[in-house]
Amino acid sequence: MPKPYREHLQSSHDLETTYEAIRAGFVALALEKNRRATPFVVEARALKSAASKAKTPIALLKIPEIRAGLLTAAGVSDKAAGHLQQADKDEAIAGLIGKYLEPAGASFVEELVFRFLLTRGDTLGGSMRNVGGFMAQCKLTRSILANLKLRGTSYCWLPSNSRVWAEMPADDADIELNLRALSWEDGPKCRTLIYNLTVPLFGNNVDICLFRCGADDMCKDVYREPSTYVALGELKGGIDPAGADEHWKTARTALSRIREAFARPRLKPHTFFVGAAIEEKMAIEIWTMLIRGELKNAANLTNDDQIASLTRWLCSL
Repeated sequence: MPKPYREHLQSSHDLETTYEAIRAGFVALALEKNRRATPFVVEARALKSAASKAKTPIALLKIPEIRAGLLTAAGVSDKAAGHLQQADKDEAIAGLIGKYLEPAGASFVEELVFRFLLTRGDTLGGSMRNVGGFMAQCKLTRSILANLKLRGTSYCWLPSNSRVWAEMPADDADIELNLRALSWEDGPKCRTLIYNLTVPLFGNNVDICLFRCGADDMCKDVYREPSTYVALGELKGGIDPAGADEHWKTARTALSRIREAFARPRLKPHTFFVGAAIEEKMAIEIWTMLIRGELKNAANLTNDDQIASLTRWLCSL
C-alpha cells in the first residue's frame, strides 16, 4: 500500500524548517501584529481628539463618549469590565484621574493616551500568543479549499461564530479567517473536517478531525461515535525554534493518546502532524514514526509543496 508521505518526503531532512522559512515566519508574525494593532492606534487617536476638549483631568468625566476609553486607560480590560459593577468602574476612573492624570499637569491628555495604549497592548499581546495557531489553520484551510476546487468539489462551511452551516460562496476570499469546519461530497462519499474538537472518546481537544459523514450528520452529534473518525491531526503553527521541542512534545503526547484511545474499540484512524518549526531532532523522530506506521502523514507548514500534498491526501480519504 503506498505511503502518502512519500509523495513529498524522502527523508527526515525534508521536514526540517529552513532558516529562510523561520525568517519569513517572523516577518509574517510582525506584519500580523501590526495589522491587529491598527484598530487600537486609531482608537487612541480618537480618544486624544475627544479628550483634548477637556481643560482639566476632572473635566474628562463630562465627555460621555470617552467613558469606555477612560476605563481602559485605568487598566480595566474589556473582559474585566463585563464583570464589574458601575460603582467599581467609577472608582477605577477616579483612581486614574487622581493618581496619574492630575500629577501629569498640562500633559494629562498624553498621559491618558499612553495608559490607554498600555492596556490595549496587553490585549494585543494576549491575542498574539495564539496567532501562530490561527495563521497555521488559515493556511491549511486555504490549501484544502484549493484542492477541493481543483477536484470540482463543492462544499459547505461552518463559521466560527455560528452553528448554522453556510453554502459555498461564489467568492471565498478570506473565508479561512472565520471558518470552524468544512463539509463536502465526492460522489457517494461524504466528509466533514472540524478544527479544535474535544473528542468524547478520551475527552481531549484535537486540532483537526476528519469524519466520514456530512454536515447534517454532524448536527446530530455523530462525532460521539468513534467509528466515524477517518483522520485526526495535530497542527503547531509556532515558528520560534526555541519553542519547537515543547510544541512537538505536546503534539506527540496528543497523537499517542489518540492511538491508545481508538485501539480500545479496535479502530485505527489515520493520524498526522503538521508543524511550522521543526528542528533536526524532531524531524528524525517524526520520520521514525512515519516509517513505523505510528503516523500516517506529516508535513512542514512552511513548505507549500508539502502542505499541498498533505491536504490533497486529506481530501482523498
